[in-house]
Amino acid sequence: MVKRDPARLTIALPKGALYEESARVLRAAGIDVPDDPGRKLTVDTSDGSRVLFLRPTDVPAYVEFGAADCGIVGKDVLWETDRTVSELADLGFGYCRLVVAARRVDRYHEGAPFPTFLRVATKFARSAEAYFAERDLPVELIPLHGSVELSPIVGLADAIVDLVATGKTLREHDMVIVDEIAESTARFVVNPVRFRAKYAAIVALLERLENVAA
Repeated sequence: MVKRDPARLTIALPKGALYEESARVLRAAGIDVPDDPGRKLTVDTSDGSRVLFLRPTDVPAYVEFGAADCGIVGKDVLWETDRTVSELADLGFGYCRLVVAARRVDRYHEGAPFPTFLRVATKFARSAEAYFAERDLPVELIPLHGSVELSPIVGLADAIVDLVATGKTLREHDMVIVDEIAESTARFVVNPVRFRAKYAAIVALLERLENVAA
């Protein structure tokens, strides 16, 4: 086992869509993260760092409570969390958009009015609620965790709020984007207390990551 220096960093990484690119930039920054963590929960790297492999939504909690000094997480996760972390950099990869989308036949994208009692299915309740509140549009949000694209097709919802990258899934279901809410990319986040305590190490890692991403 690699003996860890207490000054070394513990880094939270998200499994899933952002993992491959997160691991690539960390390796380019000198931290030997595995291509595929498999069932591993953590590894100690040759430079003395510790890497935690987490569900994306858990990264902010591990960082806020100091179980990790820093981490990589999508901006879309930060929109939806109550956790308090400091966002130091936009790493530029993992680009996607949070959008309002609906069936093409309903013509909302062409200016047709939404129903008076609008029902919206989403995994992003906080972002969706803020979007419709800013426009003074009454809405009933239907939280879902699976494929939200199905909900307008079967009449569960009038529209969805979801992330899209290429838009392929929407097109396959004859759905279109009605409006774009925000853009999301991977962010480098830190625990503010650990940032002060391990300033030199965190800044050095941040500079290497930014050089890789540039």
